[in-house]
Amino acid sequence: MAFIKVESEDMKIEEAFRVKQEDTEKQTEFHPSGLITVVLSGMEWTDLMLFKEESQELNDAKEEKYLDEKHYDFMTEEKYFNCSQTKKVSKRKRTRKPVNRSDFTCQQCGKSFAGKANLEVHTRIHTGEKPFTCDQCGKRFTEKGNLKIHMRIHTGENPFTCQQCGKSFNQKGILKSHMRFHTGERPYACLQCGNSFKHKVTLNTHMRIHTGEKPFVCGQCGKSFRCKVNLDCHMRVHLKENSFICHQCGMSFPDSNNLKNHVITHTGEKPFMCHHCGKSFPHKGSLKIHMRVHNEESPFSCQQCGKFFTVHGNLKVHMRLHTGERPYTCLECKMSFRYKRDLKHHLQTHSG
Repeated sequence: MAFIKVESEDMKIEEAFRVKQEDTEKQTEFHPSGLITVVLSGMEWTDLMLFKEESQELNDAKEEKYLDEKHYDFMTEEKYFNCSQTKKVSKRKRTRKPVNRSDFTCQQCGKSFAGKANLEVHTRIHTGEKPFTCDQCGKRFTEKGNLKIHMRIHTGENPFTCQQCGKSFNQKGILKSHMRFHTGERPYACLQCGNSFKHKVTLNTHMRIHTGEKPFVCGQCGKSFRCKVNLDCHMRVHLKENSFICHQCGMSFPDSNNLKNHVITHTGEKPFMCHHCGKSFPHKGSLKIHMRVHNEESPFSCQQCGKFFTVHGNLKVHMRLHTGERPYTCLECKMSFRYKRDLKHHLQTHSG
């Protein structure tokens, strides 16, 4: 007796064929269609394959019945099963669609976001919507997080503390800016003159010196200023809030700093001295401007001819050469002059 064993990937079929010793040799026949048929002991190989396929179909039917009996639940592309079910059932992984930033794009400004919620919050900038309101002062905010930070003003909560001086702040960003006073860090540098600053807002204000921008305008006289604090001081002139009075000459000033600077003119005091040349100055600002001479620093440049100046006032006077401005006018003959010194020299012709 001889045994022939046929195997496949999923199953094994083992059948015993009674064949004689002399019939165990393979006999090969060539079919006119080009197929090769192997004959084993009177049973063709093609017949054997048909038998294999029928057995596979039978096993598939049994497996399907088995699964029905075990009550498998198929939900969304994943199989949920209990402990009594077979361990051989493979799990299909849920495929997640990758998030595309272009799916959440603002139709007004074209900015893209990673999620729909972020886009909705951003859209409030364009619509002006502020759904979160402070119950104590009525101030409104576009985001709940901003309202939460704002509430610390009313509660007095300052959770961010400086480890060096113990001062506390209600925002982490303010603490980070405060730390630069201890470290001396000045991360914001002017690309035109090289001056560096601790805060970005200070750099932005400084840049107006180079650009000549004065966005803060007095509504009563039209005078413009680079900084809001200068406009606030100027407004006291119109409101007549000159409560700081010089006891020597009776002049009044809108703030204590202006009064202090004025008093120096009476005393002749010059407390600020240059360590390079020994020259003294009545004001710290004057010393700072003087130091540019030693440092060869000229931060103010003319946009038309490229000439540099150490003082912004000198640049302003220089610009009259390009604009043709003559702000100084003789009241007697109506002649105008570019510089004040020229007007003074001209007035001598009338007096003399």
